[in-house]
Amino acid sequence: MNFLLGSGVGFGTSGARGLVVDMTDRVCYGFAAAFLGSVAGDAAGVVIGHDLRPSSPGIAGACARAVMDSGRELVYAGALPTPALAFYAQRLGLPAIVVTGSHIPFDRNGIKFYRADGEISKADELAMMEAEVVVPEVVVPAVLPALDGRAREAYVRRYLDFFGAGSLEGMRVGVYEHSSVARDVLREILEGLGADVVSLGRTEVFVPIDTEAVRPEDVLQARAWADEVGFDAIVSTDGDGDRPLIGDENGLWMRGDVVGILCAQFLRANVVVTPVSCNTAVEACGWFGKVVRTRIGSPYVVAGMDASAADGVVVCYEANGGFLLESRVVHNGRTLEALPTRDSVLPILALLGMARERDEKVSGLSASLPKRFTASDRLKDVPTERSNSLISSLRDSPDEAARLLGPDAGGVAWMDMTDGLRMTFENGDIIHLRPSGNAPELRCYAEADSVERAEMLCAGALGAVTRDA
Repeated sequence: MNFLLGSGVGFGTSGARGLVVDMTDRVCYGFAAAFLGSVAGDAAGVVIGHDLRPSSPGIAGACARAVMDSGRELVYAGALPTPALAFYAQRLGLPAIVVTGSHIPFDRNGIKFYRADGEISKADELAMMEAEVVVPEVVVPAVLPALDGRAREAYVRRYLDFFGAGSLEGMRVGVYEHSSVARDVLREILEGLGADVVSLGRTEVFVPIDTEAVRPEDVLQARAWADEVGFDAIVSTDGDGDRPLIGDENGLWMRGDVVGILCAQFLRANVVVTPVSCNTAVEACGWFGKVVRTRIGSPYVVAGMDASAADGVVVCYEANGGFLLESRVVHNGRTLEALPTRDSVLPILALLGMARERDEKVSGLSASLPKRFTASDRLKDVPTERSNSLISSLRDSPDEAARLLGPDAGGVAWMDMTDGLRMTFENGDIIHLRPSGNAPELRCYAEADSVERAEMLCAGALGAVTRDA
């Protein structure tokens, strides 16, 4: 059997993911070797960095050994946000390997791969998985070399130059640091723009923050911080710094797809590419010339952006809040270069900048959007096969789907199978079920005309699925 296919590690929605116990030195070496041999091209060097998971430096060392064995120069950028690493590699014209499990459970990790021109595609993933690689019987992880600090400097300067010194002066911003690899960089950027920054919740114990399914304790904690301290906003990211979490002055976390719409408006986008799971307010608002819907996952949205590249300023966002910039943009006479990979800092700064420019509270930014609200959650430890079986059954029995998932929403008016099963009911409610691409979980997304209704639909759907299992 092909070495990688038998490894127990495979590609999810963004990068190769697996249990830490399966991500042995040999497996990680094999993935890096497959990338170098079939996707990375003939570049003389490779940028490597990682997040703050305890297992990440060791995995980076195994990947670094593959780079060194290939005869290429190793550029070690250290523990940095994934978009910072991708941006630096883009500037150098080099491919990159980023070790991160993002938001997935603690017992897992992952590796993301970047060509010199951006994220790898689904075709690249297939080429890697089918590659015949030679892996030593014993892989000794490389001792990572001295840190190249220019990657951090370039990312910080990108945003200081675009937004401008003093642009956030007078704003008090809480940074929920937890174990995010972006915590120090985010603070440096915010302070560089003039904000008064207060550090919150820093920990050296890794916390897997999922910006699509915020933990109840984080909901309560943000409100407590807002009440006790007082902020214009509270901001955070997931573990590898490519998905934002933005709370208003009341400590209420904003939905990632609402953040994406507002960021796209701030950048005066012509085309918005977004996964099928995101809020339909992006079409209903009428702010954009074209909206393109895709499957969920970075390779799919990147492909959607590439297909629209000639249509003006093209951006993308996902339900997790991650924002991708396909085009160079100009705002207030300042230019921001394209960065076609998921980023957390741009949407954070865009919303703070928008609030400052409009002299408005962060909570008021979404007031002009159509009243469509989303909720999402997940069932853990649901095998992908079980999720797919459930989805097939509901697809084939729309009346049963309506009875089970939307008993007071009318019949199923429309089904979308772009990614999982997305059902629009006669009253406009939406329920979307799909297996996670990163973990054995069943994801549920709901949309309705009120927050309460969306949350009720989501909880009800997952409860019904559990009872019917």
